[in-house]
Amino acid sequence: MILFPAIDLKDGQCVRLVQGEMDQATVFNDDPAAQARSFEEAGFDWLHVVDLNGAFEGRPVNRQAVEAIYEAVHLPIQLGGGIRDLDTIIAWLDLGIDRVVLGTAAVRDPGLVREAAHDFPGCIAVGIDARDGKVAIEGWAETSEMTALDLARRFEDVGVAAIIHTDIARDGVLEGLNLDASAELAKAVTIPVIASGGLSGLEDVRRLLDPRYAMLEGAIAGRALYDGRLDAGEALALLKDRRAAQKAKG
Repeated sequence: MILFPAIDLKDGQCVRLVQGEMDQATVFNDDPAAQARSFEEAGFDWLHVVDLNGAFEGRPVNRQAVEAIYEAVHLPIQLGGGIRDLDTIIAWLDLGIDRVVLGTAAVRDPGLVREAAHDFPGCIAVGIDARDGKVAIEGWAETSEMTALDLARRFEDVGVAAIIHTDIARDGVLEGLNLDASAELAKAVTIPVIASGGLSGLEDVRRLLDPRYAMLEGAIAGRALYDGRLDAGEALALLKDRRAAQKAKG
């Protein structure tokens, strides 16, 4: 079980939104690279980075901030936001990004996902952002008629490394992860699923360790880390203890 700390980039700053609304951005750090270093020092194993401006504009916007993050840490990075074509995928992978996340492109251009997953094994993830079960695209500004499950099944057996499943209604509002929805998705496909949206504190991390959610690869933590509701040390200690217990069982 992996806990991914989130760095959401807007205008070069580290922010958190409420339900994806750009006009409800709270700036938590104007130095994303420093924020990334603090997550590395806390002991996290991955970073989850989103170019929010890019998600709305359909092209990378916060490249300078992403480059600064990459130079600042030695952690693997998964990056989403505004990645809509093969050239952009290649550019980010050439920079050193470990995994790129395709959201709108997964709906608009499924062939791109298949091609990229084939050409870059282990480096392509699909972001499924759902509002009332339907997939939202274009930085969550539009809601499609496709269900989260339909989109996930579209990429079964093409080599996608992970699905990041976000419940938009819970994102940024600290109401708890929708683990049941993410677990149902994980049961329906063979692709690893990461839960996102609403992680509110240590109790959510404890819930993640419930056997009912053992099929999940992990979860993304955002606002709760920034406002102190989730202590990184306590959360990572819980995960470490669980790994040790599982190892002891063989």
